[in-house]
Amino acid sequence: MTTMPHKLRWGVLSTAAIGLKKVIPAMQQGQYTSVVAIASRDLAKAQEAATALGIPTAYGSYEELLADPNIDAVYNPLPNQLHVPWTVRAAEAGKHVLCEKPLSLTVAEAESLLAIRSRTGVKIGEAFMIRSFPQWLRLRELLKQGRIGDPRSIVGVFSYFNIDPANIRNQVASGGGALMDIGCYLIHASRYAFANEPTRVVALIDRDPQMHTDRLTSAILDFSAGQSIFTCSTQLVPYQRVHFLGTRGRIEIEIPFNAPMNRPTRLFVDDGGDLSGKTITTETFPVCDQYTLQGDAFSKAVLENTEVPVPLEDAIGNMAVIEAIFRSASSGEWEIPKR
Repeated sequence: MTTMPHKLRWGVLSTAAIGLKKVIPAMQQGQYTSVVAIASRDLAKAQEAATALGIPTAYGSYEELLADPNIDAVYNPLPNQLHVPWTVRAAEAGKHVLCEKPLSLTVAEAESLLAIRSRTGVKIGEAFMIRSFPQWLRLRELLKQGRIGDPRSIVGVFSYFNIDPANIRNQVASGGGALMDIGCYLIHASRYAFANEPTRVVALIDRDPQMHTDRLTSAILDFSAGQSIFTCSTQLVPYQRVHFLGTRGRIEIEIPFNAPMNRPTRLFVDDGGDLSGKTITTETFPVCDQYTLQGDAFSKAVLENTEVPVPLEDAIGNMAVIEAIFRSASSGEWEIPKR
């Protein structure tokens, strides 16, 4: 007779919108996740969120949540500049940490977590939810099968329109701007598909004259096996798409990052036999919540003591590319990611 799987007990740092609207409700549906507490610097906000979401315990400080012995892991959706400081404090308190992307503001900041992880023995992961989603797992499967021949080129776009200066995504001090907020997904997707790191990058950035965040960033990443090109923007028509092109075919992910909750997602495999698309094979994936899958994948890794989907080393690799892109936009030259 098998026993019911043990659930990892989660606490959430802050009442950030992504947590309240997307991640927490999703994790509450998980097979291996149980959200038992939420904290805010304003107790009333924490209590309001706890009541609305049916979370048993509310704390008026992050410190109180971290001191709770009944919490195994922490989800950290704080503003970007607070990711590493509070991940450190959570780890020091013996809690595993799933931290929102981007994990840090710099490579050095992310690398500082390696010693913390080693000393505390906890697991620390970056919340790229796509890594647990069926269409992305299928992409890697198709690439490994050689379905499109040798992957040689990745082309991606991710954009939305937001010019509110009060929005944290438009604040430089909080790690705002297109590259940190959404370009990080395109970098991650490129590294994931090539299963390698780019050797050099070159980029152009257009900054908002008032907010000084990068509102339009385009880059070329040079990999040993091929190239990735992408554009990301906080001031363009909302759109997202990624194409993976090989010597014998092409894979396109229709809605790669914000998978809809009201209809299935689709992946297109094209052998190039007809430019009008007649030879495209469509693979459809049932509606599922990528945040539920992310929470379960991280929790299962903790419970079974295996590697989390996006460990620190991966997060550091992504940040190294982000830093190199910023350097290239300033220097006008190719830059080598440094880690």
